[in-house]
Amino acid sequence: MIYICVCLRAANIESKVLGMKKAFWVYCASTIFLILSCSNKGSTPAPAQPTPTYTPPVVSSTFAKGADISWVTQMETSGYKFYDKSGNQQDLFTLMKGLGMNSIRLRAWVNPSDGWCNTADVLAKALRAKNAGMKIMIDFHYSDSWADPGKQPKPAAWAILNFATLVTTMHDYTVGVMNTLKTNGITPDWVQVGNETNDGMLWEDGRASTNMANFASLIKAGYQAVKSVSSTTKVIVHISNGYDNSLFRWMFDGLKANGAQWDIIGMSLYPTTSNYTTLDAQCLTNINDMVSRYNTPVMVVEVGMAVSDAESSRAFLTDIITKVNSVANGNGLGVFYWEPEAYNWQSYSLGAFDNSGKPTVALDAFGN
Repeated sequence: MIYICVCLRAANIESKVLGMKKAFWVYCASTIFLILSCSNKGSTPAPAQPTPTYTPPVVSSTFAKGADISWVTQMETSGYKFYDKSGNQQDLFTLMKGLGMNSIRLRAWVNPSDGWCNTADVLAKALRAKNAGMKIMIDFHYSDSWADPGKQPKPAAWAILNFATLVTTMHDYTVGVMNTLKTNGITPDWVQVGNETNDGMLWEDGRASTNMANFASLIKAGYQAVKSVSSTTKVIVHISNGYDNSLFRWMFDGLKANGAQWDIIGMSLYPTTSNYTTLDAQCLTNINDMVSRYNTPVMVVEVGMAVSDAESSRAFLTDIITKVNSVANGNGLGVFYWEPEAYNWQSYSLGAFDNSGKPTVALDAFGN
């Protein structure tokens, strides 16, 4: 009997303990619910934030917003087509104009093995640019193929000429191309005498680091040739790495000391997504120095950034266009994108068209 009573008392105690635990958890749950209810009372869901509308930089009416699209005829012959943002096929020159560009840059090669960028091809593209209402820049490489900081090969037909004959031949070739354009109703707004001539051109005779006087003679010959056909056309001497002030001072001090002439200093700038703010700032400092040191306006004739990050490219273009346009007294003349239309083409990855042949948001920076 005593054993039974003890068991019953134990059972009652356990039951009470379980009941107390249950009550405790109900109390906790109720309290939490009440707190949450009070905290939400009277509140409304936060409104969705609208996507900011992009506004392109405002520039002067004379500012050149352009692109080098020299690959266009070769791409078209290879079956490439170009489309606006809505997917409508368009002529590339018309498309560039619709994106807000007002200028086209075209490279000129002397006797390329495949014919692209020879005088006839340059003329065909220049006529299309003119018909689209665009200004025109001609970029003489003075080579049968690419000329840039790492290579400046002479055209094969000029290879064995002595220097005096080389200067005359270069002059006469320049006059010939200019006259071909003129005969067809085209007067270039700008002409580059050489492309990215960081160490001169027509090597070895015109290598600046070993014979600045020779390079200056070539620049003078090109300048005189252009002006003999069109006195209004502005002549550009073009150097890459627009952020490198010491390079520019060395080059233009040397050319000036040797009597060379130019109307505009041209620059290239190809930053990455991680360093463009730094290089843009350095480029602007260099531009301002060129303007004050040589009393010469400046144009950024080549820019580009990875097509894979179009928004960063747009931010870069917005920044550099704004900075160039900010140069005092209108001495920052313009910005040109290099081959934006090159999509799935010759492994070039710094274009500004997507894989379907439409412009990316990067080119919004050239908008009106």
